[in-house]
Order: sequence, then C-alpha cells, then structure tokens
Amino acid sequence: MSKRDYYEILGVSKTAGDAELKSAFRKLAMQCHPDRHPGDLEAEAKFKELNEAYQILSDGQKRAAYDRFGHQAFENGGGGGGQPDFSDFMSDIFDSFFGDARGRGGPRAANGRERGADLRYNLEIGLEEAFAGKNASIRVPTSVSCEACTGTGAKPGSKSRPCPTCGGHGRVRANQGFFSIERTCPTCNGRGEIIDDPCKVCSGAGRVTRERTLSVNIPAGVEDGTRIRLAGEGEAGLRGGPAGDLYIFLSIKPHAIFQRDGADLFCRVPIGLTSAALGGEIEVPTLTGEQARVKIPEGTQTGKQFRLKGKGMSVLRSRETGDLYIQVVVETPQKLTPRQRELLQEFERESSGATHPESAGFFGRVKDFLGGLGAA
Repeated sequence: MSKRDYYEILGVSKTAGDAELKSAFRKLAMQCHPDRHPGDLEAEAKFKELNEAYQILSDGQKRAAYDRFGHQAFENGGGGGGQPDFSDFMSDIFDSFFGDARGRGGPRAANGRERGADLRYNLEIGLEEAFAGKNASIRVPTSVSCEACTGTGAKPGSKSRPCPTCGGHGRVRANQGFFSIERTCPTCNGRGEIIDDPCKVCSGAGRVTRERTLSVNIPAGVEDGTRIRLAGEGEAGLRGGPAGDLYIFLSIKPHAIFQRDGADLFCRVPIGLTSAALGGEIEVPTLTGEQARVKIPEGTQTGKQFRLKGKGMSVLRSRETGDLYIQVVVETPQKLTPRQRELLQEFERESSGATHPESAGFFGRVKDFLGGLGAA
C-alpha cells in the first residue's frame, strides 16, 4: 500500500509555514490521540501517520528532500523519517575529482592506470643566455616505464587477470537509499585486474627510477621565474598510465656589469674627473658582445644618464628589444703625485662659482639659512 502525501495528511498546502504546520498537527493529534481512543487500532495508525508527516515537514532538510524525491528519499534510511547517509556519496565525488580518497594522488583511469606525477626542475641561466636564448641539456631523475614488463607490472610471460570483485571495471556499485553509489573497488584498488606474478624488476608497479637527459629550448627574452612545460616528460604512470609533465623554472644569475628591468638594461660607468669636465667619448659593452660609443658632454655630473635605443634585452616572442641606459659616475682621483696635487691646487685657486655652480648655489642657501637663524 502506497503512503499518503504528508501535506495531505496534515491538511496543509506545500507552501505552509512552520506555524501553520504546528497548528494543524496539534489540532489533528488531539482528535486521534490513542489516549482518547483506547483500543482503537485505526486511530493509533492514523496518529502514527500524522506524527511521521509532521516529523518530516517540520525539519527543513528533511522537508527539502521530501519535496524533491517524495517518500523515496527516506526508504532504507532507517526509522521511517531518517535521512539517507550522504557520506559515501560525497566520498565517491571526491574520488572522481581528486583521485583515490585514501590519498594515492593523481587522477585514476577506469582501468586503474594512474597518471604519473608532474615534476619540477630548477634551471639557472646567465643574462646573455636569457638575451639570446639557447638549447639546454638537463639530466632529470624520474620514474620511467619498466622495460622488462613494458609497464604492465606483470612478470614477463605472465598476464594479469580480471578482478573477480569488480569484473575488471575497477569500480563497484552499491545502492544507498535512493542513490546508486559507485566507488573504487577495494580488492584491486581500482586497477580492474589482479597481478598474481608481479614483475621482479619493478615489483609490479610498471615503472622504475632512471636518470634521463632532456633537451630544453629556452626562447630569447625569458625573465626570471619563467616556467617552461614539457608535456609527458614527468613521472611515468603506474601500470602503463600516462606520464605527467615536467615544469622547468628558470632563474637568471646576477650579471657583473648589467642590471635588468624588464626589457631594459642599466649599466653604471665610472669616468675620470677630466673626462667629465672636458667632455669626450667612452666605449661601453652590450650583450651582443659589441662596443657602443657614448658621447660625454662637457661638464657632465655624476648620475647623468644616457640612453642607447635598442641595445637592451630581447622581448619574449617578439622582434623588439629594450634600451640600454648608461649612468655615469664621476670618479675622484686618488694617490696623486706632487705635480698633480699642485695642478689641482692651482685650479682650485682660480675656481669660482661659475666653475662649480651647484656647490656655489648650495652653500649660498646654507649661508642664508644660518643668517636667518641668527636674526631670529
């Protein structure tokens, strides 16, 4: 006999609120309460039906489940009005998205052949290599497919057999309330097969650890922290599963001459006192190995910057290049000979504010400042 609709039992609509549900239940419960009808089996059954309906509809979660699935939501859930157990269902969802819930990591195919893990390799290169690009050769210790068993995990000459529990599917299905739940087979751990005679070289894993030599193409213009992905060059999968990827993270060594800022380069060049005062030309290096000439105007001061257009870094995946900025530093002479000292002293005696305008201006402001403090 099919159950009556809970809303019909209480005599309310599906939009009834908690207060209306409670009022309807109290009114009907008083009418059919067993204490008022001793020995009346029909009244007792009606009271039980009424109580069950109220217990479901007065609980928000249970009511939502009932509105969606009807009485089926609580079949086999225990105690007529108990909730179905969602824990196994949620565990299965996590298995599907994140691999085995027991933490073996990595997606698992239906046949249990797990994808290999991704690997990381840190590679340091010079600024010149980042500018021009290069083909680098690296040695990577990783897991590769076992040659003895060709990645199957079974001893050469033997074969695996289908798992008797799951029939080779790697998954088993069970009914849980109104859900049909599928989970990893506990016998074969999702592989779908049983290896009775495992390979002695890889112990049934289908892979062994080896060191491989790989060639990496580093494009011109890469920056510090650039990541290069080599698809399928990571760890081999278990029992013939697909390999993971290899990620190469680049770091660029500090340069003895240049400092980099994006596509631009900066270089601090010391020049002599006479060159700064009289002007002239200097030669500066570039990353191409060529020398570039920079004209120094008369009276150049420390910090003066000169731009060499197109002499900077290559721009990644582009034909453009940045600029090279030369910043001069006027070097004060040291270890003077008596004659050099004499000449500088003579120069100092003949100097004026015109030859040292910045000094004259600064000390003039200092004099005004101190004079102002005295007057105050």
